[in-house]
Amino acid sequence: MPRTHPDTTIEPPAVRAGREAAHVSGLLVRCRRLILWLAVLGIALAVLAGHDVHDRLVSGGATASGAESERADELLETGFGTGNPHLVLIVRSAQPVDRPQVAAAGTAVATRLARDPGVADVTSYWDTRSPALRGRDGRAALILARLRGDGMRQVATAARLTPGLAGAHGPLSVSVTGEAQVRVETQRRSEQDLRTVELITVPLTFTILLLVFGSLTAAVLPVLVGVFAVAGTMAVLRLLTELTEISVFAMSIASALGFALAVDFSLFLITRFREELACGRDVADAVRVTMRTTGRAVAFSAFTVALSLVALLLFPFMMFRSVAFAGIAVTLLAAAGSLVVLPAVLAVLGGRVDSLAVPGPWRAGRTPAAGPGGWFRIATAVMRRPLAVAVPTVLLLAALASPFLDARFGVFDDRLLPPQAPAARAGEELRRDFDVRSNVSATMVMLPGPAGAAVGTSPTSLDAYARSLSALGGVAQVDTVTGSYSGGRFSGLPAGPPERFTGPAGTWLSVSTAHEPYSVDNSELAGDLRAVPAPAEALVGGPGAQLRDIRLAIADTLPTGLALIALTTFVLIAGMTGSVVLAAKALLLNVLSLGATFGALVHVFQEGHLRWLVGGFTVTGTIDVLVPVLMFCIAFGLSMDYEIFLLSRITEEYRRTGSTVTAVALGLEHTGRLFTSAAVVFAVVMASLATSGLVLLKMVGVGLALAVLLDCTLIRALLVPAVMRLAGHANWWSPWKRPRKPSFPVPALPAGAAPPRR
Repeated sequence: MPRTHPDTTIEPPAVRAGREAAHVSGLLVRCRRLILWLAVLGIALAVLAGHDVHDRLVSGGATASGAESERADELLETGFGTGNPHLVLIVRSAQPVDRPQVAAAGTAVATRLARDPGVADVTSYWDTRSPALRGRDGRAALILARLRGDGMRQVATAARLTPGLAGAHGPLSVSVTGEAQVRVETQRRSEQDLRTVELITVPLTFTILLLVFGSLTAAVLPVLVGVFAVAGTMAVLRLLTELTEISVFAMSIASALGFALAVDFSLFLITRFREELACGRDVADAVRVTMRTTGRAVAFSAFTVALSLVALLLFPFMMFRSVAFAGIAVTLLAAAGSLVVLPAVLAVLGGRVDSLAVPGPWRAGRTPAAGPGGWFRIATAVMRRPLAVAVPTVLLLAALASPFLDARFGVFDDRLLPPQAPAARAGEELRRDFDVRSNVSATMVMLPGPAGAAVGTSPTSLDAYARSLSALGGVAQVDTVTGSYSGGRFSGLPAGPPERFTGPAGTWLSVSTAHEPYSVDNSELAGDLRAVPAPAEALVGGPGAQLRDIRLAIADTLPTGLALIALTTFVLIAGMTGSVVLAAKALLLNVLSLGATFGALVHVFQEGHLRWLVGGFTVTGTIDVLVPVLMFCIAFGLSMDYEIFLLSRITEEYRRTGSTVTAVALGLEHTGRLFTSAAVVFAVVMASLATSGLVLLKMVGVGLALAVLLDCTLIRALLVPAVMRLAGHANWWSPWKRPRKPSFPVPALPAGAAPPRR
């Protein structure tokens, strides 16, 4: 006799929601043809609305809005008409750059560039004769250009100018890099890579689904739901570009995420629908049962993923905000396609969902082998010796996570691009042949406003401040209106006219450092510069200060973001299962899985091991500080996706049988093959991002693929059964009492119908 649960009169809200789903599923069946026509119309309108979305996306967006470094850079631009260059031209010749013929050709290139209306200022070696603008071999020189307008206008100007600048100019060979050019190539590469991802993922996904379902008709349905979700997201992003800047990375990540989620959701729903048909239910009943069980789990899963992405909105980064908007939109659209459009399609197809069966062992409708399946046997074997399985598995995950303890966080520069990209090659040449730290990416210290201007007229206080800054370890040189300083001493005249360092907007100092612009050391040096007492309010800008502000913004916001994700996920899972123990267990196992993923990312992308597996990229000894946060918010929700489907079925079986061991074994038997197939599809989609030439997309793709594979193997197949066996009846403890009747009410089977194999 199945055991019953303790008597109670209170049922969780999720149980009532499951009952109310019956009315919704009935409506979907009755209005199925209308829903399908509306879906077709919606896709057509979405394609029309979002067809030019790529042209309106921007790169960048990694700086902290309103940070001190941003204010310093804006003041330097508006108050003094200077700043770090947007375009860097490396001019190389077979002869020394001081030869008259070479100098004349170089001056002509600089003059032509300066005449363009989109260019604000040009500085060249032949204007200043600055040794820092001359290559170490004497056969190369730099031309630096600042562009007018905001980021989008600067990118447009760079895209227009570069084809005419790069290449041969008489005795000169010119290559172009710099912030604006890196953004141009990033946007182009992202659009190209998105097409490549689509060409890879669609046929591979369809092939996997064909093997899973054994039917051409069933296999094509998840792909169509994925198209629905991605097309809708393009339209949403196109609308958002009218209101705010949207990162180019948002489209790439959202497309892969939405397609994978749509396939995941559809896979579970179609499988449950076919299972109910096999029980002898009619089509309408099969749709209703599918929606009240698996459909409810899909809704919880979608909300979990969306709420994890909401945490990205807390951070002051345009790129995070863009990915959050795109990710939430595509997740909800994938859920809408799976919970509204797909049931209508299933109601129309009925038993024809298995039509166009493939020949061979994968043919739809084949009779399963008698007796318990492989996943049942795995779960049973794990639960016989739970400690012997759990302890080594946890130790393995901890070992995989250990490299993350040595993570060093920087930000991407031109090395975001593949090594063979023109801007990346020019950037490498710049670092190799020039003192880039002195000219192209200096740290700026601003003394703004009237007080700063007064300091500029007070040589004594400014001299003492400049000496203090130059005495710091890692500072190579300080230049300002009073002169040039090094090692705490006055060393001569400043680089450039002294009057350029002061004006009504205040006074500024140029600080050349001995570190890479976006390195951890330069970030720490920016903190040291800020700690030096200044004669007036001081603002520190430049690459090192930008990185420091990014790290501070993450440190300030991360606890709130993590708390939001943990709380919302806990509430959702507790509401679905009726157990706070299962919710807490899900959170802890997710942290283990993601820790192992982060450790692997450090091992590959920071330390450079096994990089042949993911294609070429430049190892910098750091990982981008934004990637772990971005990965956590996306991967946490995705890992919970499979947890929710598994716990949903385990909970259903427990309420039917009253036995934890039986429920876990049957739950894994019914969902193990499904979430493994879904995880393979998801991993294929995400791993296709690794074909991108952009390191950020490589990291996100590899990380999410690895997180999902670890989740469906070590976590769901081994740790979940082991931990639930160890917890026993405590799994089902909750502050509220449990109802007698099941939370998943299922209509009685027709007379003579056989239940599905358990």
